[in-house]
This record gives sequence, C-alpha cells and structure tokens, in this order.
Amino acid sequence: MKSSFMTSISKRTATHYLIAMILFSVYGIQVCPFLDSLTPAQLLTPILVAFIAQGSIRAVLEKWIQQLPYKSQVRAQFKVDIGLFLSSGILLGLYNTVLYSFPLESGGKVLVGMSVLGYLIACELALYREYQLAGELSARSEHIEPDADPYPLTHKFSWFAAICAISVIGVVFLVINKDLEWLVHTGDSIPLATSQRYILGEILFVVGIVMAYILAIILGYSRNLKFFILAENQALKQVSQGELQVEVPVTSNDEFGLMALHTNRMIQALAQRTQELSVTRDASILGLASLAETRDNETGGHILRTQNYVRALAEEMSKLPEFSDQLDQETIELLYKSAPLHDVGKVGIPDNILLKPGKLTDEEFSIMKQHPQIGADALEVAEKQLGSNSFLRIAREISLTHHEKWDGNGYPNGLKGSDIPISGRLMAVADVYDALISKRVYKPAFSHEKARDIIVEGRGSHFDPAVVDAFLSIEERFTQIAAEFSDDSLAA
Repeated sequence: MKSSFMTSISKRTATHYLIAMILFSVYGIQVCPFLDSLTPAQLLTPILVAFIAQGSIRAVLEKWIQQLPYKSQVRAQFKVDIGLFLSSGILLGLYNTVLYSFPLESGGKVLVGMSVLGYLIACELALYREYQLAGELSARSEHIEPDADPYPLTHKFSWFAAICAISVIGVVFLVINKDLEWLVHTGDSIPLATSQRYILGEILFVVGIVMAYILAIILGYSRNLKFFILAENQALKQVSQGELQVEVPVTSNDEFGLMALHTNRMIQALAQRTQELSVTRDASILGLASLAETRDNETGGHILRTQNYVRALAEEMSKLPEFSDQLDQETIELLYKSAPLHDVGKVGIPDNILLKPGKLTDEEFSIMKQHPQIGADALEVAEKQLGSNSFLRIAREISLTHHEKWDGNGYPNGLKGSDIPISGRLMAVADVYDALISKRVYKPAFSHEKARDIIVEGRGSHFDPAVVDAFLSIEERFTQIAAEFSDDSLAA
C-alpha cells in the first residue's frame, strides 16, 4: 500500500510539473514583451532545465518527507513545493537578467508567475497527500496525534481566499499592462476589433487557468471533508445503535483531527461506563436471583444451568428462518442475562408453602402460582423507575410467562401458543429440564434420558414444538452444561 501511495503522489506531482512548465512558457509570452522577444529555443531551454532540476530535487526531498511523522508530512510537502517554485522563479529571472540584460521588471513578472503557479500547485498536492494519507491510515486502523492547538482552518481559508484574489488581480494586471504596451507599439497597424479579441482572449486564458486551479483545490478540499464527515457519521451511527467498538480515523492535523480524537475519547468513555453498568447489572441480577434461590429448595447451580440452557436453545433456534429475526445475537445475550430472574417472584411466597417438602394442597398451589406475577410486578416497578429497556422487558416476560403452556393450560394468564413470548417458551423447557434432572426433597434426580422423554411427551401440550425440536438437536450440549455447572462441581 505504501508503494502504491507514493507512486500515486509521484505521478500527480509529475503531471502538475509538466502542466506548470507549459503554462509558464505561455504565461511568459503573454505578460512580458522581453520574453516575447526571445526565440522559442532561448525561451524554453532555461524553463525546461529549471523544471527538470526542480523535479529532481523534489524527488529527493520526497524521501525526506516520508521519514517525517504523518502529521507533519502535508505541511512539509506544501513548504517544499512552494519553496521550489519560488527558487526556480528567482533563478529564471536572474538568468534572463544576466544573459539578456532584461530589466528587473521582467524578472518580477517571472517571479509572480512562478509564485502563483507554485502556490496553487502546492495547495492541490498538499490536499491530495492529506487524502491519500487518510486512506492509508484508515485502512491500517492507525491514527495521528494532532496538535493540541493546530493552525485554525478559518485562518487557512482567509489566507487562501486573499492570496487567490491577489493572484487573479495581479496576473490580470500584468496581462493588461503588457497588452497596453503592445497597443502603443502596434498603433493602427492592427484593427481595433482584432486587438480587442486578442486582449480578451489572453485575459480569459490566464484567468481561466488560475480559476481552474482554484476550482481543483476547492474540489480537493471537499473530497477530504467528505472523507472525514462520512467516517464521523458512520462511527456515530454505529454508536447510536449500541456498537461501541468503533473509532473515527484521526488523519489530519487540524480541527477535524481534534474532533475525531475527541469523538474517539467520548466513545471510549461511553464504552467504559457501559461496561461498568453491565457489570453492575449482572451482579445485581445474580444477587437478586441468589436471594430468591436461598428461600427455595433449589440450588445456586440452577441459575447458571438454566441461563446456559436458554442461550443454547436460542442459538439453535436462531438458525431457523422463522426465528432468526427474533433471536439475533443481542437478544440472545439479553435472554442469557435475564434468565436468572425467572423465579425472583418466589421471594413473595410464604416459607410454609415455598419450603414444604411434600405435595402442595390446591390452596397452597394457588398461592405458589402467584410467583410469576409477583416477579413481573417487581420488574415493572423497576421499569417505571428506570425507564423501559430491552433487558427489563425480557426479564419481566420470562418471570411472567415461563409457567405458561403451549396448549393454554399454564399459569398465571393461560396464554396459548405463540401468544406466549419466545423468552417464556425457551425458559419453560430449560426450567423443567433442570428441575427433572435435579434432586429435590420431594423427588430423586431423573436421568437425562427420562427427562428427555418427559419433555418430548409435553411437545405441543406443555412446550412449544419448535423449542422441543431444538432441545433434541442439542441434547448433548444440555448434558455438558448440566455436568459443568452441577451442584457438586460448583461446591468443589
């Protein structure tokens, strides 16, 4: 990439120098009667030699520019280009003065022409280098460190506008001055209409060239500005969608570079705060879930196992077209984080019912069936206080609906089929499976095979058939999770 970048810079520089050599030759004839008096060989030979020498020196200095820090290269190149043109202008003026005894006026016109061309070319090449460097740095995900107080862009605009205006006025003045001298010299030998067309043609030519370069510079700046704005907007768009692992390329040593730098620091601070909130949230979830589990006959391992079952089921179902939109990666992660709160409502159930070792009476079971609603109500209070968000919504869904059944015979609201949120349908299989394979005071632990048979028997009645099919596809993963987070292994 570096080689391609430098080749592009070299080609563009060579093209500018060739155009400048041609334009300066025409300019000299247009504005200076002394240069106009030279033969083509006398006029072009020193110009050709000057530009070849200038180009050779420029190629050597390019190697020096490449060794500079990225943020200094654009400014260094601008100074080199304008310095070379000024030097060539001075040397050409001195050459004509010494060899042909031209007056200082002729040397001044040569210097003005080379200065104007040099300034415009230096601006265009500097903008192009800035654009190429920006692309290279962005592709390599590298950044420059802009100065804390770079030269203001407003000052650059002011200087550019002022110099362009002076250049146009100055060059037009020299052309008109030369043409007035030409009119005095020719007298009535050329018709006035012909002289008028000739003079206007010269003015339009010179002004057109200067304006074309000014337009090229404006387009170059617009191109660079578009690069920055697109990168800034793209990063901010990703941040607005919750993606915080993004950066804006910091590629220019100006206010836009500082803006990109501060944007990146803002994103990093936001990511850090988000991570802190996420850790706090996760700790709070586990704390609340563990609190609920301490009042139940179930163990702490139940929390870890069921949330991993839920994630495994969701990932398997996300492969199906009908569930891929509902179960994207962000939603699956939220399901995993929210699952531990499925039984948080048990904190509102009396101990004599919650901890009863035998079978519950109908009245007791009626009270037990209130725990999904109790948990959902508590989470709804949190939503009202903190504002609704995806995590609280899914946690409330799981708490409220994980005891609903596919055929509508579940509780607390008797929801049926797809009216049950996917979060509750997933949790139902995970919760029942773990209850079946776990030892309780009122029953022994069932084998995986027996638990699987019970779940398959409930396909289409207790459980969503699609969730049961996903369970059967990954039942080996369920046994791995059960072993990894078994009560014995956690106790050890």
